[in-house]
Amino acid sequence: MTDRSNQPAQPSDYEMYLKYLRDQQQPPVQQPVQPAQPVQQPIQPQPATASYEPTASYEPTIGYEPAASYEPAVTPTPATTPAPATTAPATRQDRFPGIPKPIPEEIIYTWEAASRPFKKRDQQYYLTIAAIIFLVSLILFFAGQFLPIAVAVSIGFLAYVLSSVPPERITHQISNYGIRIDDHLYYWDEIGRFWFEEKYGQETIHFEIFSFPGRVVLVIGDGDRQEITELLSEVLLQEKPKDTFLDKAANWIQKKIPLEISS
Repeated sequence: MTDRSNQPAQPSDYEMYLKYLRDQQQPPVQQPVQPAQPVQQPIQPQPATASYEPTASYEPTIGYEPAASYEPAVTPTPATTPAPATTAPATRQDRFPGIPKPIPEEIIYTWEAASRPFKKRDQQYYLTIAAIIFLVSLILFFAGQFLPIAVAVSIGFLAYVLSSVPPERITHQISNYGIRIDDHLYYWDEIGRFWFEEKYGQETIHFEIFSFPGRVVLVIGDGDRQEITELLSEVLLQEKPKDTFLDKAANWIQKKIPLEISS
């Protein structure tokens, strides 16, 4: 038989369980963390550079003395209120771009003359006018046309006034705008052709007008015909148009029924 008295006693299951619990309650032993050692890179040898050769040494000029520094005198200025900022007025080109500048009127030539051709009539002229108006009015009265009678009488009265009252003298002007007759201006774009005629022994100049009355007659009077012709020829065409139906009728009546007998 084996002798068990010399063998150590074996722990029981209960003692082993208690030991297990004690081992679980004790915190684990933390090992100290060793710091990481930096890895040293091997030093690479640098290539040799070219040797530096200094330039010629600088030798300062003998006897040079630097000038004294300039310090401007500062005078205190009184405090003033700054003026409000103003903008320069815009020029005409800025306000009206693309619009040409107007040209003022310039008078080139001026002369004075009667406002219309005039001839003093004798008594025979007025008697002839009165007889014609009376006969025309009598015919219209028997025809029952009373309104044309008033028109015929008005025409006779107008002929009497134009033949008995001398015209006033007015001023005619040629400018860069056109023809100015006293206070009325006919622009160049309103005038067509011009030509000269003679009436009652007076030299006249006729203008073709595109608007009413269609024709304007000026007496040359104190004006110089040659100078007037040269100025007008630079703008207008000197040409007499053909006679209209009214012109032909007036010339025929004047030849067939003379209003005065020349002596």
